[in-house]
Amino acid sequence: MKTLAIILFSLLVSTSIYAQDKRLKNIDKELDKILEVTKAAGFAVAVVEGDKIIYAKGFGYSDYENKIPVDANTLFAIGSSTKAFTASVLGILRDDGKLSFDDNPRDYAPDLEFYNDKMNTNIIIKDLMRHSTGLPRHDGSWYFFPTHNKDSLLMRIKHQEPFTGIRQQWYYNNFGFLAQGVIAEKITGKSWEDNIRDLFFKPLEMNRSNATIAEMKSSSNAALGYELKDNIISKMAYYDIAGMSPAGSINSSVNDMSKWLITWINDGTYNDKDIIPQNYRDEAMSSQMVVAGKIPDDKFPDIHFANYGYGWFLQSYKGHYRVDHGGNIDGFSANVAFFPSDNIGIVVLANQNGSPVPNLVRNTISDRMLGEEHSNWTDQYKENLEKRNKAEAEAEDEPETSNVKNTKPSHIKMDYTGSYNNKGYGKFDIIIENDTLFTQLNTKRQYLHHYHYDTFEFIDVVNGKIDTSGIGNSLKITFSTNDSGDISNAKVAAEPTVDPIEFKRTPNSIDVDLKTLDGYIGDYEISGTEIKVYIKKEALYFFVTGQPEYELIPTAKHKFSFKTLEGFKIEFIASEDGKITELKAIQPNGIFTAKRK
Repeated sequence: MKTLAIILFSLLVSTSIYAQDKRLKNIDKELDKILEVTKAAGFAVAVVEGDKIIYAKGFGYSDYENKIPVDANTLFAIGSSTKAFTASVLGILRDDGKLSFDDNPRDYAPDLEFYNDKMNTNIIIKDLMRHSTGLPRHDGSWYFFPTHNKDSLLMRIKHQEPFTGIRQQWYYNNFGFLAQGVIAEKITGKSWEDNIRDLFFKPLEMNRSNATIAEMKSSSNAALGYELKDNIISKMAYYDIAGMSPAGSINSSVNDMSKWLITWINDGTYNDKDIIPQNYRDEAMSSQMVVAGKIPDDKFPDIHFANYGYGWFLQSYKGHYRVDHGGNIDGFSANVAFFPSDNIGIVVLANQNGSPVPNLVRNTISDRMLGEEHSNWTDQYKENLEKRNKAEAEAEDEPETSNVKNTKPSHIKMDYTGSYNNKGYGKFDIIIENDTLFTQLNTKRQYLHHYHYDTFEFIDVVNGKIDTSGIGNSLKITFSTNDSGDISNAKVAAEPTVDPIEFKRTPNSIDVDLKTLDGYIGDYEISGTEIKVYIKKEALYFFVTGQPEYELIPTAKHKFSFKTLEGFKIEFIASEDGKITELKAIQPNGIFTAKRK
């Protein structure tokens, strides 16, 4: 009974601490309004000052369907707020003398290559940390073509085109943080996930935090992800960020993340233990790259400058130096912020996709904690939302599309099928089912809707049904034809800063048994030139004297493509009794028929 009384007293003291801070008086009412206006499933927020948590609370639901409430220990995916952790690992390794930020990253990650020799020679580790490599995002590469193999993912960078020169312009790039994670793995001999656990989670007593979706799924009190679509709150599946984990895979609670903020506010120490080297801490939250020329304007009169440190954005908010980083991944949004000169930190985690909640809550609390005039951020958001909805409704009334009416594809549907591959991204298949074209990527299927000519749209298939709402404004794919008239590649505008990404087509092959292949064996002749067709290692080969031998890949009955020559095909002609009598060599410069001897 005495133990129970102590527990109850402790809870009452804890609650009263939150309630006693006059700056946050009646804050719950304002935060409830944010939840209502944004139609979010739920969120949690914590505020730290100095080395103490002065407020921590959940709002709404972690499981919206079953009405399970959010609390300060509920786990959320924090997305790109992970980046400050990853960069800090390198800060610790630098303090240990294991590397310099001016080193070439390829000195530590030999599988890392960039698009050209200039990048290979001149990019330094610091460029990875502050987004100054000259590479754009190329996020489609890891998001649509995931792999758990970090080294394999890293090798795609070689084939990703830059859009500007090194250190000429800031541009957000997740692959730079993947590379940092791999560099740390090579130096420590441990996985990035283990480095994060050993260097931060354990010493900071972030006991509920983890670094994989598998751990998130098996954890108690873990939020489910949601999106707001057509004013309806709908559940989203967890997204496994896989090998791109150093850029955004941490899952945590506001209570755990408060300890991370306390460390940054207190010169890199927590409970008198050195966690982050102070010289790195100061450098990481100092301007390393200009994001944009940000000056006060009518919309944001109190936001001055926009710079980047190492895994942190830097701005002046109402005259106070702010360090923060957001995070977004399917079904979740986050913001982790602190004001180093004011010794104040705020973390907001929401289970709403692309949510305004983290920024609204952070700004609302910031005004109170900093003693500044209280801007009505919620009403401003509501007003802007109404304007945007009105504009979208008017746009729907008068839709403008660039498609050319009454056109048709240049080929039959079967000719578009095959595998499409880009070394900087990955591979997807196009299949035909019930006279309809679909793309197949891992377990995800999308419908290819004809837009005009040889351009199609990717349309989502949800629960086995085509989502027609996306028709007319979805990502497009345009097919190209080679000199032989075959579909040779497809281009997708997956990265807006560079030319469309080209995926090379490999026609689908079929299985043909050796007995059938035997029927094609023989010598064929055209204008005195002899062609030999024979079997080698259970495959059919084509040979003309003075040229290399070519392996033939079966694509349909009596039809083959050259394995290593694009646009070259062979078709065997059979007589009425089924015996092969002729061979047609279909080439970019014509079709040639050879008689079987």
